[in-house]
Amino acid sequence: MTGGGLRTLIAMLLAGAAASGMQSRSSEVRDNKTLDEILEVHVRDGYVSYRALKTERNRLDAYVASLAGASLDSATPAQQISFWLNAYNALVLRTVVDHYPIAQRTNEYPPRSIRQIPGAFERLQHRIAGKSVTLDQIEQTFLAAFHDPRVFLALGRGAAGSGRLRSEAYASDALERQLSEVASECVNRAQCFQLDPLQNRVLISSIFSWRRNDFIDAYAGTAPEEFKARSLIELAVIAFMSPRMLASERQVLSKNTFKVEYLPFDWSLNDLSTRGAR
Repeated sequence: MTGGGLRTLIAMLLAGAAASGMQSRSSEVRDNKTLDEILEVHVRDGYVSYRALKTERNRLDAYVASLAGASLDSATPAQQISFWLNAYNALVLRTVVDHYPIAQRTNEYPPRSIRQIPGAFERLQHRIAGKSVTLDQIEQTFLAAFHDPRVFLALGRGAAGSGRLRSEAYASDALERQLSEVASECVNRAQCFQLDPLQNRVLISSIFSWRRNDFIDAYAGTAPEEFKARSLIELAVIAFMSPRMLASERQVLSKNTFKVEYLPFDWSLNDLSTRGAR
């Protein structure tokens, strides 16, 4: 082969590889764009206009249907985390929309709670990436495998007490920024963190109890030395919260006399139309 022919062949191969990469990236952007638009229109400060979403559900249904045949075989960890977070949050939206307005079946949870839907998390099956999975399996198996407990605060569980559902989809190239923002938001939301200096208490979301071992594994070993006598979960909470707290809050924490308590989880539906009416 002549030098000119070889250069032509290399150019063709490089062009093909570039086109393949562009196709892969554009596919991710296209999927994110669909969910982005749904969330941008129907989500405000973590609350969802479920009534409006129910009347315009075609795009949500199409997005969820597109997840069934997705392949993660060559996906990066960031792409996989983004995929499962988006899948979970979209499935929660569809589960609520399927039953909206939600009928009360038990007094154990608030009247309009997603928990009033039988088996919403542990029994209802969804076809995602070639598998039949429940919401609990997505959280406890697929997302837990990445050992980043911030993801559990990124799950919109259809509840006022969950992490704030974002008005955008998760994207692999923005994931670190997005999860960092999720963690910071936790410290600034009363549903996730409260510092009570009068009673010398630190109140934290029950999510830290549910995912106790995940937070311990990720954060307990990085807590400041002066707290070493604390329990492992307390060390994890301190290490997670402290860098994101105000200086005045860290000063209260530094006295090391506080108690750590869990906040009752608010399972009220994050319904924009009834916000403040609970």
